[in-house]
Amino acid sequence: MTRKSKLRRGDLLIPLITVVFDVLAIEFSFLFSYWLRFRSSLFDYLGYAYDASPPIVGYWLGSVFVVFVWLMLFQGRRMYGARRSVSLSDELISVVKVVSLGMLIVMSAAFFYRDFSYSRVVFGLIWITSITFIFIGRAVVQAVERRLYRRGRHLQHAIIIGSNSLANQVYTRLDGHPTFGFHILGYFGDSKAHEELKLSRAHYLGPLSDVAPYILARNIELAFIALRSKDHPSLFELISDCEGVNINFMMVPDVLEVLTSQVKVKELEGIPFLKIKSIPLTFWGRISKRTFDIVLSALLMILLSPVWLLTIALIHLGSKGPIFFQQVRVGLDGQKFNMYKFRSMKAGSEHFDEQARLGVKDDPRRTRLGIFLRKSGLDELPQLFNVLKGDMSLVGPRPERIRFVEEFQEAVPKYLDRHRVKTGVTGWAQVNGLRGDTSIEERIKYDLYYIENWSLAFDIKILLHTLRTALIAKDVN
Repeated sequence: MTRKSKLRRGDLLIPLITVVFDVLAIEFSFLFSYWLRFRSSLFDYLGYAYDASPPIVGYWLGSVFVVFVWLMLFQGRRMYGARRSVSLSDELISVVKVVSLGMLIVMSAAFFYRDFSYSRVVFGLIWITSITFIFIGRAVVQAVERRLYRRGRHLQHAIIIGSNSLANQVYTRLDGHPTFGFHILGYFGDSKAHEELKLSRAHYLGPLSDVAPYILARNIELAFIALRSKDHPSLFELISDCEGVNINFMMVPDVLEVLTSQVKVKELEGIPFLKIKSIPLTFWGRISKRTFDIVLSALLMILLSPVWLLTIALIHLGSKGPIFFQQVRVGLDGQKFNMYKFRSMKAGSEHFDEQARLGVKDDPRRTRLGIFLRKSGLDELPQLFNVLKGDMSLVGPRPERIRFVEEFQEAVPKYLDRHRVKTGVTGWAQVNGLRGDTSIEERIKYDLYYIENWSLAFDIKILLHTLRTALIAKDVN
């Protein structure tokens, strides 16, 4: 089965523009850092005057070497290509990683190159400015790229394989998002989607046996596979029929353990074992996460102190009662703790929690200020106290009330696994829209995925997503 691959102009133009922007950003970061250190008066004010400025040509020649090395590093991480579905937070984390590694290489090369003495201060400035300028350039390119997608240009044609609730979830989440850079043509299934599913609005393309011929005839490059376990024999046949064809198959697993675990192969005495569950945080992982929590939460409390003072004053003036609201929640290893919030309801409303349940919309107990605090997420700010105390982390599964934990552990598979790490102010489920009156089962899937795939970079990504959505109106629990 062969076909001629389709080449879109955008797949060539976008990477080329990105390379040009990266080169300009790196060169500008060198020149700007040199100027800032040796030609501006900034360091004179700081008491670090420099009598004789080194020739700029040394830094310019060094930048040529850096450009070559860093472009290879970016290419090695596959950061040159159409950036479909890549968020700015992911892009920033990748840029920081590559630039940091690149700076280590540059500093090592400078150590062995004795013909020219490079300033360590300039290297520090280059690290900061190059991250800034490269990220700005990539943000501009991404904005241009997504604008082209919104106009229907350079889109990648995609199909959905499946007609069940999994396939419906894929269609609901991805259709109508042209900034992802693909257009869903329709779906395949041995039967049409149920009329109650949104997927039924999409074009039915035929049974599973027609997938391979359709892919060949229409030059399809992306297929979202959403089949149940019982349909996997058809999946194996489909993949076999598409042998030799350049196409991306992306599968949505329907088994919770597969979705939420990093399945690894570990060999012991020649016997291969599948490692489907592991301890989420090593000793050093716990130390690094705790250090990160303390430093960032303390910094946030200082930076946001004007917001704290204003909120406290408005709550005090707006309604009678305490400024802070305390409620017992369940955290790491099932331990109970008092979680803090700014009070967003009338005093005494907690006595009616039994009637409130989860995520009640238009709760009449809320004050006018409380409505704003909840929509903006500002009511969660006092939980920084919980983070400093060690009850919570900045990122993790959201803590629940005792009665909900007792209820859900009986009804929701693997619910208690979310207590293997500290609960968080924000989490992977929350930044994916699963908060308030949403599916508990779906929240657990995202929480467990976070636990099994934890890293500091993942925490930073979630925090950046949280910042991006902080001012968007939403219902919160």
